[in-house]
Amino acid sequence: MKGIILAGGRGTRLLPLTKITNKHLLPIFNKAMIEYPLQTLLRAGITDILIISGREHAGDFVEYLGSGSDYSADFTYKVQIKAGGIAHALYLAKEFVDGDSMTVILGDNIFEDDFKEKVSNFKGGAKLFLKEVSDPERFGVATLKGNKVIKIVEKPEKAESNFVTTGIYQFDKNVFKIIEKLKPSARGELELTDVNNAYIKKGQMKAEFVTGFWSDAGIFDSLAKSIIWASNKDENKI
Repeated sequence: MKGIILAGGRGTRLLPLTKITNKHLLPIFNKAMIEYPLQTLLRAGITDILIISGREHAGDFVEYLGSGSDYSADFTYKVQIKAGGIAHALYLAKEFVDGDSMTVILGDNIFEDDFKEKVSNFKGGAKLFLKEVSDPERFGVATLKGNKVIKIVEKPEKAESNFVTTGIYQFDKNVFKIIEKLKPSARGELELTDVNNAYIKKGQMKAEFVTGFWSDAGIFDSLAKSIIWASNKDENKI
């Protein structure tokens, strides 16, 4: 099982904080943001990890995280030259994955849950990790039939459920064939929601549910919420 952290993008929703650095290197209490998704992968037993970032701050990630030896892991780095969407960034991992399965996590997602058991039971196809929230229209919203996901709608005006896709996913090697067939969305990007819906259409999508704290720290409100949560964790207290 390979791990992939997607840490590209311009972070425009966090301006002016991101004028001189990547949002994933902003502090969440006493650690950089990217350390939280990294620790999520490590707790799940994944130590072979690819970090994909934009060109402007790629060296900063290497300087901050190093080779992975400090984490008893092995880090590889890849640069996304132009912003083409999350699915476009994921496609850059094709050679790194090399036919293996993968756990993908967005670099601004912070989870309390330990996913080791849920990650280790992956058997192919794809898997989503859903969370019930009060503001689903901000996210990709899952329509459920029992515990089965029947479709994902990205940022709908009216959500059909309160369950949304969080920023951790599992895919088999066929994800790259799906991405190759995608067409850009209205905003000119290859969307991960389209990848997920392709797996759903094939009947190859499974879902797990997130029970603990979760935040995508890409806007000021959720960034503040993440800092408060992190500052209250016993292991982070000084």
